[in-house]
Parts: sequence; C-alpha cells; structure tokens
Amino acid sequence: MTSPVASAFGYAADIPLAEYPRPQLARDSYLCLNGHWNYAFTAEAQPPAAWDGEILVPYSPEAQLSGVGRQLDPTEYLWYERTLKLPAGFRKERLLLHFGAVDQDCVVYLDGVQVGAHEGGYLPFTVDLTHAIGDDRAAHTLRVRVRDVTDQSYRSRGKQSLNRGGIWYTPQSGIWQTVWLESVAEAHVERLQIRPVLTDNPAESFAEITVHAPAATVPVEVIISESGVEVARAQGPAGETLRLPIPEVRPWSPADPFLYDVEVRLCDDVVTSYLGMRSVGIAPDALGKPRMMLNGTPYFHCGVLDQGYWPDGLYTPANDAALVRDIQAMKDLGFTMLRKHIKIEPLRWYYHCDRLGMLVWQDMVSGGERYKPLVITAPVLSPIKFNDRRYGLFGRADAAGRAEFLAELDATIELLQNAPSVVTWVPFNEAWGQFDANEVAQRVRRLDPDRIIDHASGWHDQGGGQLRSLHVYFRPIKPRRNWGADGRAVVVSEYGGYALRLPGHEFSEREFGYRRYATGAELTAAYAALHREQIAPAIDAGLSAMVYTQLSDVEDELNGILTYDRTVTKVDARVLRQVNQELHDRFAAATAGMETAVGSGSAATLPPVSPGAVAHPGRAAAAGGAVNGAAS
Repeated sequence: MTSPVASAFGYAADIPLAEYPRPQLARDSYLCLNGHWNYAFTAEAQPPAAWDGEILVPYSPEAQLSGVGRQLDPTEYLWYERTLKLPAGFRKERLLLHFGAVDQDCVVYLDGVQVGAHEGGYLPFTVDLTHAIGDDRAAHTLRVRVRDVTDQSYRSRGKQSLNRGGIWYTPQSGIWQTVWLESVAEAHVERLQIRPVLTDNPAESFAEITVHAPAATVPVEVIISESGVEVARAQGPAGETLRLPIPEVRPWSPADPFLYDVEVRLCDDVVTSYLGMRSVGIAPDALGKPRMMLNGTPYFHCGVLDQGYWPDGLYTPANDAALVRDIQAMKDLGFTMLRKHIKIEPLRWYYHCDRLGMLVWQDMVSGGERYKPLVITAPVLSPIKFNDRRYGLFGRADAAGRAEFLAELDATIELLQNAPSVVTWVPFNEAWGQFDANEVAQRVRRLDPDRIIDHASGWHDQGGGQLRSLHVYFRPIKPRRNWGADGRAVVVSEYGGYALRLPGHEFSEREFGYRRYATGAELTAAYAALHREQIAPAIDAGLSAMVYTQLSDVEDELNGILTYDRTVTKVDARVLRQVNQELHDRFAAATAGMETAVGSGSAATLPPVSPGAVAHPGRAAAAGGAVNGAAS
C-alpha cells in the first residue's frame, strides 16, 4: 500500500505529530497547525486580558509535553490563540479547519467571530472557514475556548477522574489531537464508506464503496489497485454504492495484512485510500462450538487490554513512532488483538493496526453519573446481575446523557467503519454507564452488519450481542460444559492484571494490580502457569478469545507487560511468545475436533518455566497476594 500523501506546502520540522492525520481519505492539501499556541485560563467565558504563556499543541495542559502542567478545573475556561496565514497558492474554493479531538466542549473563533463549536471530547469535527477568511494574504487570529467538566456530570470521559488513583487516571483537557487546515474544491469527496465482502468463493469477492459529496448527482470514479496494478474500476453518481469485484482476492489477516490501494476521482478532486478484504463473524467449529471466525476460519483472538495512556502526554503520544512501537511490541510477543479500552485513538493508530496486522476490539467511551459500587464492583467476586433498564442503578438516569452516548456511538462507528483491523464493537464495559444493552447491540448491528458485537463486557450480561464476555479477577478461570449453548462465542475479555514494580519506572508510590510479584522471573512463571493451566483448558471448552490486562503500566496500575515508559518488557519475551504460540496451536487443534490435553501439541516440546528460569530486574518483596481494588 502506498503511503498517505504529504502536503506540497510542507511543515516545519519541529511541529509535533505532523504526519498526515487521515490516512483513509488523503489528498494533497494539508497545512498542519500543531505547534506553539498562546494559552490562558479564565474564570469567565470572556477572552483573557493577557496570555499565561505558550502551550505545545496537541498536548493537553495537564500533560508534561505541553509545557504547561496545569489542571483545567470544571469551573474554568481554557483559551488558545494562534495566528493563521495561508501559504501562497494554498486556497482552492473551500477552506476546512479540522480538529482531531478537543476535550471536552469548545467554541472556535476567527478574528473574534464565532465560526464553529463542538461538544464531546473524543471525536473529530470540521469548521468551514470559506467565508470567514476573506483575504488569503492577511494574517488572521484563530482562537479556541474549551470547557471540560471531566467526571462531574454524565458526559463521556473514559478513565479520567479528578480524584485519580487505582484504575482511574489523571484527567486531561483541551486540544489533544492534530489541528489542520485543508483546501478543497466546491465539488469534493466528503466521506468514504468501504465495505469488504469476502465470500466462500474468492472469485466472487467484492468491495462496496460509497462516495459521499455535497452534491449527490456528481459523477465519481473508483479505482482499486494491487501493487500498482489496477484490479477493479467503477463509475457512478456520488451517494450510490458501487460494487467492485476483486479477482483472485488476497484476504487481510494478522499473518498477511495486505491492503489494496484505492483512488477516488470526483471532478478535479482526487483522494487516496485503502481497503483490507476480510470477514469476521461467529460460526460453529468442527465440534459445533460457536467460535470467532476470520475469513471463514476459526481464529483465536489472543489479545491485551490497551488503555492508550502515556506518562508524558496522557492521551497523546510523544510522536507517531510511539504508536507503532506499542502495536509492534505486542505483535512480536505473539498477540493478535488489542482491545482499545474506553478511548478513541487518532486515525493513524488504526492505520498502523491495519498495515501491521493487528485485530482491534473497539470500546465505546464510557460516561454516566457517579457509579454505584454495588453495581460495578460487587460482580468481581459475585455472580450478581442487574437488568440495565434500571437506569438509576447504572448511573444513566439522565435522558440527555443516554442520548449523547447513542449519538457518539453512531459517530464512532461511522469514523472507524472502514478500518479492516476493527473487528469487534464493545458498547459497554463493567456497567460503567450501561443501559439498554440489547437495544444498543441491535442499533450497532443496523449501523454495521458485518462486525462482532460484545454488548456488555464483564458483567450484567443481558443475553445480547454475539459474545458471552467474562472478566475474571481474583478467582480461577473455570471452563463450563454449557459454554456456547446460547449460540454466542465465549471470551474472557479481561483477566490477569499481575503486577510488578520496577524501581525507576513507577509513576507514584501507589501500587494497583490483582496479584503482586517481586521479580520478573516470578511474574514470568506466573504468566506461563496462568495460561497453561487455565486459558489452555478453557480453549478446549469453547473459549474463542482472551484479553490480558494489560499492555503497559498506567499510573498506579503496575500490571503491564511493559513499563509505563515502554522501556522494559517485564515478562520474559521468549517465554511469553512460547506460551502464546501454545495457545494458538491449542485453538487450531480444538476447533478442528482433534483430541487435546494439558501439555499436548507444541506445548509438549517446550521447557517448563520455573521462578528462577528468567533473569529480570525486580524489587525485594513478598510474592503473591491479591491487591484490593475493582476491575479495570
């Protein structure tokens, strides 16, 4: 696949995160506005009389990389300002100002006049500056006013908390994704919908592509290429779904993440994109157990929980390479899936998952009023289950909050539906603002007929979706004979969370995890035992996926495979790769109907792991012992 185009106008070398931000709809019109802006905090909604200093966009003021180090209080306003001047020859007909994400609500001004506004902290939005900028040669003043109530209302907030600690993290605010300007023709591509349809007969596979434009009658042409050679072409009016047969299709998978190039022509507008031909679903294996499928074959989702937090940037990585390193590190360890937990990443993260070959389970961002411990914590040790129509119990008594969540769910699916890596939608996690999960699952299915739905990850299962989704902490993972009896595949979508503190890599003196170990050798032995003794037998009983907690440490949580700064792999990489390969082999044998037993298959040839087998730095402390706390 070709790389997304870069702007002919370029950008300064010191601008952070200046890579093209929208890889699946790229055009040669890009002016990055990241960099130093003026900022100020005010008590009122009026522009500041003076600026407090400079902030490095797109890092939140709470993040070290911003250069500010100041929390935005829910009663305050945060102001940004910079000069905007168009390069010579940049303007075509329409000028579009794009924000990747601003947390939480913002108003945009140009030369003192409001030109746009947006509510919600996780989704991109666009402001049309066509008529506001009258003179291309003049310098204009761009201002953004932000308000963020964090967890003081029903608003979506994810893991942010003003009272951070344990599984709740430092809140952040303001601009946290790339700000950029684009110039387009009056007739231009606004949005693409790309749907791969992979059939049992590869010769009959095709892609459906819909080009959205301001005028529905404008003719469009779509060309699909493989390594520079055209394989399909179709023409039709904008707004109409075009069907493009792809001969000798090459399916996308983690083992072969092949991407076709897509070019769309609409009058003088030309955009590039890509597609991965793959299918997912639930179907019975050779023994009739429902399993997760990839391209018509049972496929084991060997995953880790990925929170997407950074010690120096909070929601925002220091650079694009940091995104790649996390994904590649997990792939190198034998994982095939990341569960993106309660956060929507910049589009480049999904692009890297697409091209590197990493499956993604996408959580929706949680919100709701203050959660009740009985509802979100008691199920850790008890089989308690409530009906999620009892809105007050789940922190969803406010109708406006439920409506906002549904609107954001719709927008999230529209934003990410073209990414082949995204294979599962997770509307709710552990009752955090959960409501009407069955109806929400049906809503997701109407919006996306092709992906898998985990309607209620963890507990308070309502019987919907396609997965029976278990979170197992503080107790063994026990296979059940009736797994899959309701037609849903069984997944352990959170478990583990084994903690190890490494001096020099910790965020604070606090320590959170579900079991505490003293050395890397002990942690490695425990990881191996957990998977060989509990996950492997569960695969035989019908387990289709696992999500280990978690990719890296996050603040007080010291239960990562990597340290928070991503400089140390705390579990021995050789052993972890071996164990993950055993699980893949075990799944292949089980789904083919082959006899399996503990230690069979490739596992029989692998050496046992003892606490002294692996040398890793660690601290002198008593091993074992559960650490009090809720699930993540």
